[in-house]
Amino acid sequence: MTGMIQGFPASDWVRARNIARDVLVERARRPAAQTITYSDLVARLPIAIEPNDPRLSALLDEISRMEYAEGRGFLTVLVVHKRGDLMPGEGFFSMAAECGASFTDRERFWSDALNVVLFAWRSR
Repeated sequence: MTGMIQGFPASDWVRARNIARDVLVERARRPAAQTITYSDLVARLPIAIEPNDPRLSALLDEISRMEYAEGRGFLTVLVVHKRGDLMPGEGFFSMAAECGASFTDRERFWSDALNVVLFAWRSR
């Protein structure tokens, strides 16, 4: 793969996306649900990206859209803020709405979306 994606060599971007997905799948398969913070996730990636970088949102959106299309829910529901509400950021909810999700209660939607992902990966 050649070219650039989000300012990174395309091969680096795809590698980072695959690593992030693998980290999230591993967490989804654990007996006790374990979320991961944005900062902990970026520390595991092979590209220099910060937790609040809009490119991270693009990376996570790609993962969730691919997983959702495969019927496994929004995998990036597992990525949450370190402080405050301890839930995914605005980008997660915007992406879900763009994919057709309808919700008025974000906390309830997050909980339901998390359960979909956990069921999908634990039943594999």
